[in-house]
Amino acid sequence: MTEHVREGSMAGSWVSGRAPRTRWWGASALAGVAAAVVAATVLPAGGAQATGAGLRVPARYAQQRLDWQPCQGAASLECARMTVPRDWHRPDAGVDLTVAVSRHRASNPAGRRGVLMMAAGGPGASGLNRPEGFVKDEPAVGAAYDVVGFDQRGVGRSTRPVCQTDAEFQEFFAHDFRDRSPAAVQGVLARSRKLVRDCRTRSGGLLPYLTTEQTARDMDLFRSLLGARKISYYGPSYATMIGAYYATLFPRRIERTVLDSNVGWAGSWEEFETGQPKSFQRRFEQDFLPWLAKYDAVYHYGRTAQQAKTRWEARRRALAEHPVTVGKVVIGPNQLDNGTIQAIYNAKEGFPALASALAALDHGDGAGAPERQLMEKVFGSYLSPEFLAEYFSVTCNDTAWNRDIDYWVRRSAQDTKTQPLVGARDLAFSSVCAYWPTATAPKVKVTGAGLPTTLMLNSVHDPATYYEAAVRDHRALRGSRLVTVTGGGDHGQYRNGNACVDDIVTTYLLTGKAPKHDTTCAAGPLPVPTGPAAK
Repeated sequence: MTEHVREGSMAGSWVSGRAPRTRWWGASALAGVAAAVVAATVLPAGGAQATGAGLRVPARYAQQRLDWQPCQGAASLECARMTVPRDWHRPDAGVDLTVAVSRHRASNPAGRRGVLMMAAGGPGASGLNRPEGFVKDEPAVGAAYDVVGFDQRGVGRSTRPVCQTDAEFQEFFAHDFRDRSPAAVQGVLARSRKLVRDCRTRSGGLLPYLTTEQTARDMDLFRSLLGARKISYYGPSYATMIGAYYATLFPRRIERTVLDSNVGWAGSWEEFETGQPKSFQRRFEQDFLPWLAKYDAVYHYGRTAQQAKTRWEARRRALAEHPVTVGKVVIGPNQLDNGTIQAIYNAKEGFPALASALAALDHGDGAGAPERQLMEKVFGSYLSPEFLAEYFSVTCNDTAWNRDIDYWVRRSAQDTKTQPLVGARDLAFSSVCAYWPTATAPKVKVTGAGLPTTLMLNSVHDPATYYEAAVRDHRALRGSRLVTVTGGGDHGQYRNGNACVDDIVTTYLLTGKAPKHDTTCAAGPLPVPTGPAAK
């Protein structure tokens, strides 16, 4: 699962793309055959070779002008609306779509060196306002580049699908994913079928065209309308796949690329997502629980990681029997999992918040107003139906899925036993893609052919975009350099308080200088609790 709305890969679904330091509280010059040759191979679902970057761009798209206006909610940005074809492979068929785009002009026009395009994770997170925070954190990069962003098709202020209302969607997470009784398993499958049915009937035929490959082609139109011959690119989490696909389809349009916390774009979504139960469990048991035990004097959750895990499991069982209502949130076992999954993306913010919320749960009716507000925030803020409409469209469309429901029932039963934090929800998420309409999106094979050096970043214990997948991506992307952050597990490395990483990335973006070889940076220390101790 990448990123949640706090950003990403699914925050708890399975990929989250949350952007670094996002607070969750509080047409090619060479056309036709020539362009297809310089691009890496693009294979359609049937396996025959398809045209690559050299698709025809009708004049009504290529000659449009972007009407830049002040951007709502981001004072330093300009925003515009870009018209794109519903299907880049058949641009004259179907109703056009709208993609919302944004721009922060280089603060040093005399030293301007080009365009830096950004995308957001998820799939499902908004990227429209991201340039503002990026430039605030990295003013030297903002001085040298026009930093531009967008809401990809299907997200935010762009044309979006519709699946379910908030009220309808509550049922998806209302039960206990660990319950393996026949009735519970059939309930999970029924809710997944209903979600797919609602998405199909309410989205006006949009779903098949919400893919990473289509988004990459939207990006190249945006580049063209900006008047840029080439772009540089930064993307975290799922946005690494967007960047890898774009660079593959349009290698002559890329100058510098940074892929931060990588989803497994070298393989399929199914392959990637089935590895997440292990990585989330690893982060929970090897990073969070030992940290929680270290501060037993503050949170009173056990002096060892095993004691803390035993207490967490006891709390989960208690919530299954007697859910706790806080404000508008009913905290049951799935909600405990949801909050835990999201919090372990980032230690500095997530660990103390989760620990305090767990302690507050133990206080029961004696919890004060601030504690109740924290519980509501930690355990009540999770994936929305709008987020998952895009998330499932992309992950179910991009690459093929096993449609054998019996296989998913068996696999999820095993994962529930061995890696329950995320493994227990295997069935709910995988069955959605098993029931999804058969995808026709071309498969983009990333090789690195024709590309300058790509800079990749990943931490060793990232729960969502796990390190093993990043290594496979690195091997597939010839000429890339991998910066491994050792001793940590945060999701999103640039602009995350690590001076070693920040120096490497900023130097690369400003000068083009990348490490000569793969390299490492040490993660910073884990947070120390501040403020009053738990009761």
